[in-house]
Amino acid sequence: MQYDLEPGNFVINPLEKHWGIGQIQSIIKNKATVNFQHMGKMVINLQKVNLEKVSSK
Repeated sequence: MQYDLEPGNFVINPLEKHWGIGQIQSIIKNKATVNFQHMGKMVINLQKVNLEKVSSK
């Protein structure tokens, strides 16, 4: 699980880069709700996907 992520961080999903940059809305246990540029809000299981932080939008 990723402990360096927190709400407000900008991330990309390395498995779905075409989703664009997303901003973490919330993290509850191992699930992050992320609002992506091209996909809208998605719930990501952090045990299966390692989101990559990006500096800003």
